[in-house]
Amino acid sequence: MSPMLEWGARPEGARVAVLAVHGRGGDPGSMRDVASRFGDAPVRFFAPEAPGNAWYPGGFLQPLEDNQPALENSLRTVGQCLDELAGAGFGPERVVLWGFSQGACLISHYALAVAPRRYAGLIVFTGGFIGPDLIADPVDEPLAGVPVVLRSISEDPWVPRHRVEETAASLRAAGAQVDLRIDPGTEHIITDEACEAATRLLTS
Repeated sequence: MSPMLEWGARPEGARVAVLAVHGRGGDPGSMRDVASRFGDAPVRFFAPEAPGNAWYPGGFLQPLEDNQPALENSLRTVGQCLDELAGAGFGPERVVLWGFSQGACLISHYALAVAPRRYAGLIVFTGGFIGPDLIADPVDEPLAGVPVVLRSISEDPWVPRHRVEETAASLRAAGAQVDLRIDPGTEHIITDEACEAATRLLTS
């Protein structure tokens, strides 16, 4: 795994770390650009880069096997990043998972289906869990109390509204406290309101 791009508060002064996962065609710098729209927050950002700027090749609603082995490798990368952050003093309870588009799909799927546990929070900008099938509700609430900001656009060309709403339902079933908002429109964008909501989560 290549080194992550880092910015923000000094590690020793940061309340939490943010694992910032870019979308298809993006890169760590694109996440840093979006983070510049957040208000001041005592957090340290860490952003990995996908090989070829894509975490998996196909659409996120395709069968899981259609996106292998890239999907499995990318989910493993998220776990490796979290291990690296833990080694730097940021255990999962001090990490906010943040993603946009394909990155939002990756982190929401990781938190729901791969490693559901207490995180400092999730910021899901235009994405949802991966695959055509719903995720079974857990028997307990592994994400109990985890704050989640989930934002999307009603007619987004890549991410259908129903999957965003299904992801919100799955997160709530896992015990998370979900702040869901879907704004009208047809563009694949991050709104100013979404950035404001993210800032509230990071400073709460």
